[in-house]
Order: sequence, then structure tokens, then C-alpha cells
Amino acid sequence: MKRILKRVFLAAVALAVCAVIAGFLFQQVANWRDGRRFPQQGKSVYLAPEFPDVLLNLDCSGSGTPTVIMDSGLGVPAVGWYQAQPEIAKFTRVCSYDRAGYGWSTPGPMPRTTDQIVKELHALLVNSGEKGPYVFLAHSFGGYNVRVYTARYPNDVAGLVLVDTSHEDQASRFTPGLQKFMAEETAKLKTASKFAPVLIYSGLARVTTGLDSPVTVSVDKRREFRYLELQTKYVAATSSEMLNFDQSATQVRQAGNLGDRPLIVLTAGKISDEGIPKNLAQEMHAFHDLWVNDLQVKEAHLSTRGEQIIVPDSDHMIPIEQPQFIINATQEVVSAVRTAAASTAPAPFAPHHTP
Repeated sequence: MKRILKRVFLAAVALAVCAVIAGFLFQQVANWRDGRRFPQQGKSVYLAPEFPDVLLNLDCSGSGTPTVIMDSGLGVPAVGWYQAQPEIAKFTRVCSYDRAGYGWSTPGPMPRTTDQIVKELHALLVNSGEKGPYVFLAHSFGGYNVRVYTARYPNDVAGLVLVDTSHEDQASRFTPGLQKFMAEETAKLKTASKFAPVLIYSGLARVTTGLDSPVTVSVDKRREFRYLELQTKYVAATSSEMLNFDQSATQVRQAGNLGDRPLIVLTAGKISDEGIPKNLAQEMHAFHDLWVNDLQVKEAHLSTRGEQIIVPDSDHMIPIEQPQFIINATQEVVSAVRTAAASTAPAPFAPHHTP
């Protein structure tokens, strides 16, 4: 009996080892295949001398001024702008970029706070040779970054479009039920991030990760998103951004307002309740009303030239569900910046001719 049990145990261990090896090979082959199918969009820019070990991916298209710089939401690589960027490129130059750890960018220093992200973004724009002043277009968490950037480098920013961007006081305005839920989700994230590398390298993450996404996103684009997200650098970056969200909020709170720059705030008209327990649905609806009619209004008031536009048929993922609103808002801000630049430009030299 002992010999039989020993053989069964050894067989189970052998099967487990074979499964791990098979999963590892499966992940490597699938990742190689995805890498060929989805090549880098953009170019890698060194951030030396400030950050000599960091390369960020910058994808620019179009021509004209001002240049629009796009900053994505938490967890969304630069390709998330795939619908808006080509249309914006038709009327001005536009650049999207992958934050450190995202997409085709290398990992960056920890922790991933807005302050650190802004330093890297400034180094990226300087080293890339892209000329300012810029119009910043930001979604969700990206709003934190561009607001702090504006405070730190005010001469570089001519206008902004904030797409349902995070507000520094949002966590404190959650109901008790939502605060408890968010605390539980944060604890889960800490645990999951520790095991993520094992799940990715073993192939289990790929097998268990579906291609769920809004119906407007093609299957091929969903595969691209999955390829970029099933990377340990991505998990480390997004986890750090989320776990340091409160610290970033403090940095934004200290940034102040946006002066008299042209500003459009796009606010999702539909509630984003995915993943929210049903017993918290009423509290989530109450918070959404607060979001639309208070927090987002305050963001519009950050500039004396701020305007809020409600996007009625979209939840938080406006870049995916209603990109035309983003395109229109960006064109409006770009036009305002051009008009202001033209009105302050010196008159052209006209030589005086004596008859």
C-alpha cells in the first residue's frame, strides 16, 4: 500500500510539473504570436538623463498646432484611443503614449503616483522633440496627471479636455456601503497582484481571461488589449497606480485650478455599475447623481472658460462608446487655442514704401 501511495504521489507531482511546463510553453508561444500580430504602434523614447532606464512608447500622427497629448485612464493602454486619435489627426497633430509599465513602455520607478507620472511625461515630451504648448486630452485617472502637469509646467499647457476624469474628493463622497466595498476590493487587489506573475507565466491567466468588452470593440482589438494586459509589468504598474490613488489625489488637490485655459469636461450620462453588488445599486445611483451634478461641475469650474457636456449614451468608457464627443470637444478646444494665439501674435512686418 505504501508503494502504491508513493507511486500515486509521484505520478501526481509529475503531472503537475508537466502541466506547469505545458502552461509556460503555451503562454510563451501565444505571447510570441500576439507580438507578431500586434506590433508596436509608435516609437520608444528614452527618458535619460532623468530616468535612464525608462523608455516610453509615443505614438504621434497628423500635423498642425497645437499638438494634442492623450493620457489614458487607469488600466487602459494607449491603443484605447484607437477610435479618437485618427480623427483628431485630421485637424491637428496628436500623440498618445503608454505610461511606464503599459503597452510598449518599460516599467518605471515605484510607487506609481501622479507626481512620478508627470515627471516622466515631461521628460518624454522634452526628449521626443514635440513642441508645446499642448492641449491635454485625458480620460479618468489621466485627469489627475494632466492637472498636476499644468500646475508644474503652466507654459506647456494651452487647453484641456477632461473625459469623465477622476476627482480628488470622490473617495470621501462615497456612501458607507461603497467605501466598505472599495476597501474590500483594494485588499483583493493587493493579494491578486502578488500571484499575478505566476498566473501569467503559467498560462492560467490567458486561459481564464475572456474577451469580454463592449460590443462596439472588435474581437481582434479585444485580443490586442488582452495581449498588452497579460504582462507582469502591466499588472505591477496598474496595481501601484490603484493602491496609491489616494496619494495621487492629494497631489492633485495641491495643484490648484486651471486659470483661464479653454476647458471642456465630458461627463458620462449613464451609470457605471459593472462589478457593483446589487445591494449597493441604490447607493451607486446616488453617487452617480453626485458625480454628474457636483464633482464634474467642480472640474468644469477649474477654469474660468470651463464647460461641462453630458454624454447621454455612454458610461465611463466614453473613448470606446462615444468617441465622437471626444473628437468634437478636442476640435473646439484646439480652435479656441488657435484663435487666442492668432489674436496675441505680433502683426506681420509691412515695409513702408515712399511714393
